[in-house]
Amino acid sequence: MVEGNVVSQGLQTPAASTKGFFSWREFAWGALASGFGETLMHPVDTLKTRIQSGHSGVTLQKQSDIGHALKNIVAMDGVRALYRGVVPGLTGSMITGATYFGFIESTKDWLEHERPNLAGPWAHFCAGAMGDTIGSVVYVPCEVLKQRMQIQGSSKGWHQRHEVSSRVLTPSLQYYTGLLHAGRVVFKYEGFSGLYAGYLSTLARDVPFAGFQIMLYEGMRKATVYGRRNWAVAPAAGGPKHEFSSWEELIMGGTAGGLSAFLTTPMDVLKTRLQIQGSRIRYKGWFDAWHQIWRHEGVKGFFRGAVPRVLWFVPASAVSFMAVEWLRKEFNTQTTVHIDSQSVHPDDTLSSLSSQAQIDSIRVNPASKQKAFEP
Repeated sequence: MVEGNVVSQGLQTPAASTKGFFSWREFAWGALASGFGETLMHPVDTLKTRIQSGHSGVTLQKQSDIGHALKNIVAMDGVRALYRGVVPGLTGSMITGATYFGFIESTKDWLEHERPNLAGPWAHFCAGAMGDTIGSVVYVPCEVLKQRMQIQGSSKGWHQRHEVSSRVLTPSLQYYTGLLHAGRVVFKYEGFSGLYAGYLSTLARDVPFAGFQIMLYEGMRKATVYGRRNWAVAPAAGGPKHEFSSWEELIMGGTAGGLSAFLTTPMDVLKTRLQIQGSRIRYKGWFDAWHQIWRHEGVKGFFRGAVPRVLWFVPASAVSFMAVEWLRKEFNTQTTVHIDSQSVHPDDTLSSLSSQAQIDSIRVNPASKQKAFEP
């Protein structure tokens, strides 16, 4: 029989009992969820990239012309052009998703159990920023190859556009047949500097984006719980804690991603311009690109592609966060009960706790002050 003062620990959270600082599951869930979101929304990303590039045959006089721009791409290059660059995009997204979500969750668990005084919104911001920065080592070269393939469209459309153009193509901007061909050509003519073109601009965009996104997401989760406690119908005594539904995860993830995407659009424009220019230098660097865009295009130039960027991140972030939370609920292992040796009978059995179902049914009884477990 288990006595009130002999249970040393109840059912512990997985982070406290089975996970170290890093959990491979969180990295795996992040990779799968981000890869799914990237594949689903790649056509919108292609639309955004071709609008931002300024010389891919797609022009946008005002943000409401998104539908017209999409029709132009399909008319010039066909539907398949919308999926150009999907392989490097998928590769980069899976790597970054793994480090982003894995680092965030591992850091949150470590702070919660080892340094609770450091937990808070800015801890989430720093964890997200650090996870994304680590992934950028692989993500940036993949992003360069993806965007160069995106602006090319179909082989037929690409050659037609440049046969009538007075622009002389550089060797590194020849038509790419696939990921490996693009990588070999860019490395041959531009070296590592070509593969990592716009790296600082990428960090300037992704570090605040990653930080704001997770900070907003966690803030909305806490606000939802607070609202449930104070304004919703109180749960039954001893009832389970609030679990977010898939719809709630979708809305919170999409909102966080959309707001963060809009705020960081100027950095995205700078990054895109620097990464697609190739060895024919159009901008001498980050500050020169900023100056030229401001001088020739004004504020509107910095928000080119803002609508498709937001339209990409709202569903992509929504699906990614929902998928990660679903994978955690479904596949993260449950922990065992840690019980003091005094609570075990000489025959190594627990007479009052014969099954996991009985353990899960125990609740705290305030009246008798009898200690028990809370799952």
